[in-house]
Amino acid sequence: MKKIVPVVVGCTTLLALWPALAQDDGVVTLDPALFEQGQVIYDANCVACHQPGGVGLEPSFPALNANDILTDLNFVIGNIAQGRGAMPAFPDLTATDIAAVLSFIRNAWDNDFGGVTPEMVEEVLAGLEERAELTSVWEVGMFTTAQAERGENLYEGWCAECHGARLNGAPEDPDRRSSPALAGGSFLNKWQGTSVATLFEYMRVTMPESNPGFLPDQDYADILAYMFFENDMPAGDNELPPDTEALAAYVITLKPAE
Repeated sequence: MKKIVPVVVGCTTLLALWPALAQDDGVVTLDPALFEQGQVIYDANCVACHQPGGVGLEPSFPALNANDILTDLNFVIGNIAQGRGAMPAFPDLTATDIAAVLSFIRNAWDNDFGGVTPEMVEEVLAGLEERAELTSVWEVGMFTTAQAERGENLYEGWCAECHGARLNGAPEDPDRRSSPALAGGSFLNKWQGTSVATLFEYMRVTMPESNPGFLPDQDYADILAYMFFENDMPAGDNELPPDTEALAAYVITLKPAE
C-alpha cells in the first residue's frame, strides 16, 4: 500500500496521495490535517533553532531530519512538554498541538516515522512528573552591573554593526539583510516563554554571523547580561553563568506591569 509522502517547499505543504492509508507494518496512519497544523506550529516555535529543513544547529540544537530519536515518543514528548538543556518547555501546547508538530517533523523532509495521535500524547503526558517551576528573568537578578559593562564593550565590538548601537536592529538595505532588535518589545515578544539557556545557546552557535562560535562562552554570557540590562531587567549579586544547565531554570517573559 502506498503511504502519504509529505513534500515541504518553504511554508507550503503538498501532500501526495492525500487519503490517509494504513500501512502494512503497523505504523500509525499519518493524519494530513495534523501534519499541516504541525508545520504551522513548527514554523512559529521551532524553526529558529532546528532550522528550515530540520537540519538543526549542532551541537546545541540537533537535526530533526533523519534522526531516529524521533521514534522514541516518550523522550520527544517529554522534551516538548518539560524542556531539556537548551530546549525550552512548551507547557501551553495541548496534546493535539504536540501530536500535530510530531506528525510534521516525523514525516517531513527525509523522515518516515508515521503519525502521532493526541491520545498517544495524552498517555505519555499522564506519566510525566510535574515540571519544576521556572523562574522569570524579572524575579531575580541574573547578572551584575560589572558583567553588563563587560558585555557592553563586547557588544560594541562584535554585535553593534548589525544589531545597532542601541540594540534596535537594522532594516534591510541593498548592502545587507535586516537584523532583529535585541531590546524592547519585539525582542521580548520573540523570546517570551523561552528558557535563558535556549537564547544563550542560540547566540553561541549562530553569532557572530561572520564567525559563529568564535567567542569564548564567558563572552557570550557577558553580552547576554548586557542585553538583559538594556531590557531593564534587574541586576543582582551573581553573574550570569555560561552554563546551559543552570540557565535552563530561568525563562524569558514580558515585562510585568508596574
